[in-house]
Amino acid sequence: MKKHKGLKIFGIIVAAIVVFFLVINIIPPKHNVENNPFVVGKGKLPMIAAHRGGGENNPENTMLAFREAVKTIQVDIIESDLYLTKDGYLVYNHDSYIDETCNVNGDISLEEVEALCENKENRHYIKDMTLAELEQYNFGYYFEDENGERIYKDVTDLEGAGLQIATVDKLFAEFYESHPDLLFIVEIKNDGELGYKACEILSETLNQYPGYRDQIVVGTFHDEIEEELKSKYSDLLRGAPTGTAAKFVVTQYLGVNIFDNSDFACLQIPTSYDLGIEIFLDNQGLIDRAHRRNIAVQYWTINDADEMRHLIELGCDCIMTDNPELLRSVLDEYK
Repeated sequence: MKKHKGLKIFGIIVAAIVVFFLVINIIPPKHNVENNPFVVGKGKLPMIAAHRGGGENNPENTMLAFREAVKTIQVDIIESDLYLTKDGYLVYNHDSYIDETCNVNGDISLEEVEALCENKENRHYIKDMTLAELEQYNFGYYFEDENGERIYKDVTDLEGAGLQIATVDKLFAEFYESHPDLLFIVEIKNDGELGYKACEILSETLNQYPGYRDQIVVGTFHDEIEEELKSKYSDLLRGAPTGTAAKFVVTQYLGVNIFDNSDFACLQIPTSYDLGIEIFLDNQGLIDRAHRRNIAVQYWTINDADEMRHLIELGCDCIMTDNPELLRSVLDEYK
């Protein structure tokens, strides 16, 4: 008798757990953000994000690259990283130093530059230089075309060629009238006080280009900058920091997404993480669950055509690539 009673109680507990998981996966979750221009909509092709402006097609993070990406390749999104100069300008660059993308060290090979930069004291850091100093250098100096030729090495009119370091205000001004629907993904790379100042300058610059204020998503790897963005610039859309993204992925895979209280707009992830074992994130279920919360799923950095096709067919919102020309040609196959 006791055995049957115990089995009955066990059955009730199991049934309650099953019902619980069914309910929390059926109830529509609250949207992270109500208006999200980075979500493409069911059945539509993903957006093209030119990573660093498209560094395989043109010199990365230059106005030349941005112009070609937007006007010729017709990308949807410009993606890059922001650093603060010594005199308070926000400029686009992937690293905190400029040695590997311009001729700040004179006429030496990239291999010699890389060897020089192994000693961090030899590097030329953006935070230690003014905008005027940075604008002296050719940021297309080491770019090689498909034949391995350094075609911009000897350019003298850097501003005219679009090969100076680019500022955030110059980029906004370039496209504000002609491409009002252009979207932006930026990451604030500075931490601490410099990071706080970078947030302030970005917000002030967007006030001059108000149409872009709702069309930019801001990310950071620094917890204190994330808190600054949430508390002082809550109207700006944010990307998920690494820890928040990991938490979101775990709750989705475990089916307990109702307990997720995140408020980011874009989940920017690679197709997999190596944590001793490889965790694959190119998953239809993950994308669907993100979409239930009106979160855009953006994969980086994808430079292989077959991998692009795979993500297109999964229904992601955006593919970040160094080669937007290639992605454009792949997307044209689907049209």
